[in-house]
Amino acid sequence: MSGHSHWATIRRKKGAADAKKGAIFTRLAREVVMAAREGGGDPGMNIRLAMAIERARAQNMPKENIDRAIKKGTGEGKDGVAMEQLYYEGYAGHGVAVMMECVTDNRNRTVAEIRHLLSRGGGSMAEAGSVGWQFKKAACFSFSLEGLEEDKIFELALEGGADDVNMEDGTAEIIAPVEQYKNISDRLHAIKVFPDEAGIRMLPTQDVEIEPEKAVQVMKTIDALEELDDVVNVFNNLKMTDGVIAALESE
Repeated sequence: MSGHSHWATIRRKKGAADAKKGAIFTRLAREVVMAAREGGGDPGMNIRLAMAIERARAQNMPKENIDRAIKKGTGEGKDGVAMEQLYYEGYAGHGVAVMMECVTDNRNRTVAEIRHLLSRGGGSMAEAGSVGWQFKKAACFSFSLEGLEEDKIFELALEGGADDVNMEDGTAEIIAPVEQYKNISDRLHAIKVFPDEAGIRMLPTQDVEIEPEKAVQVMKTIDALEELDDVVNVFNNLKMTDGVIAALESE
């Protein structure tokens, strides 16, 4: 996980361009809508909604946007467009597997856009189940260690049922079973720690190592996929070696 954590840290340091903020809010709002539609508008009773709200707040999404998305999901809003959550599987080129989490009101559009980007990058769509077995779901939290004691964070994670804790470059990442998400989230909030990233992710069971220049091509494809309005997350099994990270940082 440390390679993935390192790349996540690099991307956070680079920051999101202001021009992309609208697209980020669109994806976050769709997550909130889907969560509220499935489990109701009370985050205290709907863990998926609580997670979606937490991710939205971490990206500084305005409260009125979040509230509007919740009302839309519970049917209180005026917009009656039907949204659905879907997972697509594929390869982003050079044998790197990708799982794409999407929320869309038009699956035909979403599939066409994903297929185009994968094909352009030398990859392809895959049949359901042919890629998913290479990933497992886990609860993940990432936050700055500034002002925190590493020993106390490690102890908190251990007591909360975490499987792994990574601390690198001033950032902590906690990996835990899905069912421990709320437990660890509550423990972090109790000590006034609000993660930059928190949610259920699909982690690769085994990484694929490729040459740095090929990895740059793959990451360009993944970045393009992540910029699609309908795509919420893109999970991959690319191994982030030092050579790959250096190549990405030089781009």
